[in-house]
Amino acid sequence: MPHASPAGFRHGLTLAAARTIADATLAKGRELGLAPLTVVVLDGAGKLKAAYREDGASLAREDIAWGKANGCLAMGLAGRELARRSQAMAGFMNALSDLTGGRAVPVPGGVLVKDDQGVVLGAVGVSGDASDKDEVCAVAGIRAANLVPETGDPLA
Repeated sequence: MPHASPAGFRHGLTLAAARTIADATLAKGRELGLAPLTVVVLDGAGKLKAAYREDGASLAREDIAWGKANGCLAMGLAGRELARRSQAMAGFMNALSDLTGGRAVPVPGGVLVKDDQGVVLGAVGVSGDASDKDEVCAVAGIRAANLVPETGDPLA
């Protein structure tokens, strides 16, 4: 049952949407036969909405997934754009990682979640397989929640 929010406070990414994103992300990974995945869904304030770690996922996957999502929110840019900037500005990206306590991982698999008006509601980070494949799963999860994924490149 939804709770009323205080006047002027906008929740953005709902728990129901975060669960849909996480479930559909992992389902896409199973469909593709990927290695065990971990998915982290953060709201627009960078707060945890959902985190699932599949059986068999290695130990650091949650931190990597969180870093992919958090890096997107920290800079307002999706994973592919962060990866490009990391190549061009390695010193800055190293400083960003330090400033965020290691929670800025500038690679594909970090995807911004937007509404149909382009407002950023949160971000998804996926880790477990190759970054490009992680990203495919995140995009599928976001679309399953009827929201708009932003990877940093045009989507098909």
